[in-house]
Amino acid sequence: MDGCSPSIVSFMLLTTPTWNTLADRSLAGEILTREEALSVLQAKEEVLLDQIAAAYRVRRHYWSNRVRLHYLLNAQSGMCPEDCHYCSQSKISTAEIEKYPLMAQSKILDAAKRAAELQAGTFCMVISGRTPNEATFGKVLEAVREVKANYDLKVCACLGLLNAEQTQRLADAGVDRVNHNLNTSETNHDRIATTHTYTDRVETVKNVKAAGITTCSGGILGMGESNDDVIDLALSLRELGVTSVPINFLIPIPGTKFADIKQLTPQQCLRMLCLFRFLLPSQEIRIAGGREVHLRSLQPLGLYVANSIFVGDYLTTPGQSATQDWDTIADLGFVLEAADGSPIKR
Repeated sequence: MDGCSPSIVSFMLLTTPTWNTLADRSLAGEILTREEALSVLQAKEEVLLDQIAAAYRVRRHYWSNRVRLHYLLNAQSGMCPEDCHYCSQSKISTAEIEKYPLMAQSKILDAAKRAAELQAGTFCMVISGRTPNEATFGKVLEAVREVKANYDLKVCACLGLLNAEQTQRLADAGVDRVNHNLNTSETNHDRIATTHTYTDRVETVKNVKAAGITTCSGGILGMGESNDDVIDLALSLRELGVTSVPINFLIPIPGTKFADIKQLTPQQCLRMLCLFRFLLPSQEIRIAGGREVHLRSLQPLGLYVANSIFVGDYLTTPGQSATQDWDTIADLGFVLEAADGSPIKR
């Protein structure tokens, strides 16, 4: 370290090993203390690359250089009776969005074909609403069977609150995973929605797990939550044993109650991703809605921590082109992963 001032040497000794120590503990299956978790979120920007490098050690151990692509279909839009403050489809939103009932099966199959063309491994079918009625649920089951019969895709269903009987029927139809986000911490939930409870969401995740379906649950960050709320969300997902974790960054949509919330920077988003990787080391972590808006030019750095992204558009907001995503993944030296886990050669 010739030429370094004592203050710089001291800074390096105090900071750089800290993140590697957290990576070591994460790889050993240990849980970070709250103080350690807070230190990740509160770190200065000059150590961000050290944090990402440490988180990448964990990501590389479990996921090598693979990236999973997911394709999202908003199969039923708007007209939702819930009051989720972030959502343009909620009953309290005045956002100008398309509203339509469940798509015809032919359109759903067209979307699945598009997912396959974009080299996505998972086709995610989402419908708005609190929970599907029997007629809609039956059509969803039919669509799942047709997609599975025609395309080599995993199918993820996001259908709102689900009971044990519904999740078992989804399993019988061939659904590979069900998404139902916790969204935020238990203590922060009532700031986000009042027409259902945090416990309602947890029970749906438990019903999915009990049916033998892969659990997919994450959150939306940047809704005015505290650092403790971010940590509590990650710890709750760990306690539930969730397998796939989508991390959304709030897109403040005009007409929603959270339209004026703007609290995120690209650096904050990356620190949050690092925290989730340290606390959920083996899970599939997906950078979901808002990555283009909030990570912006730093999106490639996010893939050193997360191992999955959506390709194409989101529910009611557009994403960037698939070509940009493919090029970013290739430029990083990463490879796409097929539905069966094998690498895709382009």
